[in-house]
Parts: sequence; C-alpha cells; structure tokens
Amino acid sequence: MKEILIIEDDPEIVKLLDIHLSDLNFKTTKANDGAEGLLLALNTDFDLIILDLTLPTLDGIEICKRLRSEKDTPVIMLTAKSEEIDRVLGLEIGADDYITKPFSIRELLARIKAVMRRTMATSENTSDSSAISAEGLFIDIDKRKVLLEDKKIELSPKEFELLVLMASNPGRNYTRTELLNMIWGYNFDGYEHTVNSHINRLRAKIESDMANPNYILTTWGVGYKFNEDISA
Repeated sequence: MKEILIIEDDPEIVKLLDIHLSDLNFKTTKANDGAEGLLLALNTDFDLIILDLTLPTLDGIEICKRLRSEKDTPVIMLTAKSEEIDRVLGLEIGADDYITKPFSIRELLARIKAVMRRTMATSENTSDSSAISAEGLFIDIDKRKVLLEDKKIELSPKEFELLVLMASNPGRNYTRTELLNMIWGYNFDGYEHTVNSHINRLRAKIESDMANPNYILTTWGVGYKFNEDISA
C-alpha cells in the first residue's frame, strides 16, 4: 500500500484529503505543523508528500529545501493564488508539482497519480536499457540510483528524470520548453527558468567543473543536450 504524508494545518483540507486518498487505497500520515512534518518526512520513506506552503513553525519552502538535501520523495505543494513568487521558488528548489487553493479534489488526485507514475516508471522517451554508463557516470534506471566514480549521488526526482531523459538520447538537443513539458507536464507553461535551476543543481552534483561541463552541455540558442562523445 502506498503511503502519503499530508503536511497541512487546515483540518478541513486534511479531512477531505484523508477521505479521498483512503478511498483510493492510500495510507495517509498527517502533520499539522512544519517542524513535525519535516521530522516525519526525513525519518519515514513515504511515496509522496502533500505539502502546504504556509505552515506553523516551518514553512513549505524551508521543508522542501531541507528535504531535497537528504531525500528524493516526490512533493506536491499546495499554495494560495496570491503566492505566485513562492510557488515558482517551490518548483525551483525541487517540488514536483503544485496546485492552488481552492482546488478541485479530482484535479489534485489526478496530479498525485501523475507524479507517482512519473516517479515509478521510466519516461517513454528514454531508451529500453535499464542502465546507462558514460565516463565514470552510471545510472541504474530501475533502482533510480546514480553513481559518479562509484560514489552514490543523491538526486531529486526531477533531477533524475532530466538526467535519464538526456543520457538516454545523447546528442539530442532539448529546448527548455520541451524539457518542461516532458518532465513537468503542461501545467508549467511559462516556467522555463525552472528547467535552468534544475539543470544547474544537477550539474553541481555530477560535473567536476561547472564552467566546463562534461556531461550536460548547453546548446547556445537552443537548450541542453547530453554529451554524445562520452556515451558508451
């Protein structure tokens, strides 16, 4: 049974989510303040976290930031319509999706299913191979594990999906809009800078020289590609 952590201080929203997620055979754990939610998120392996942006003791941005430094659990962020800047920031620090309040429970459930599908399954745009190697970089797609010179590299779900997509198609140029649509989905039109932020964080983890990357190359005027000259 899949387990979802709900970090939300509005009891009515928590009750609504609990009822509908239970109907779909999800197990739920609830936290009504940020500090409690972060502790649960860090110490338990949840399949997904529904995270409110505005919380007592610790806000959703800080929770997402702390979580991404240690784990890759998928996160859907709940935000108010007035929190546009914070919503963008949430995506850039690693949230997998967001939905604005008030929201349709049917839409939120669809988002949950979509994030879980993307997390559990390899993108249709990747190769059939379950592992990719390229000059010291090893990607185990099935186990969602990345090694660099035999050292494990912790990636967020979106960083992993970006890496797998491009490494599976070395030499193919991807525009920021293509990457946004293929990895995040249609909901994120207008957030192309989010791709830049994720690429920069991914490079910081796998490149020895950010100024002269070896794996993920910038195609000026287009976007990004994985270096075909080092692919096995």
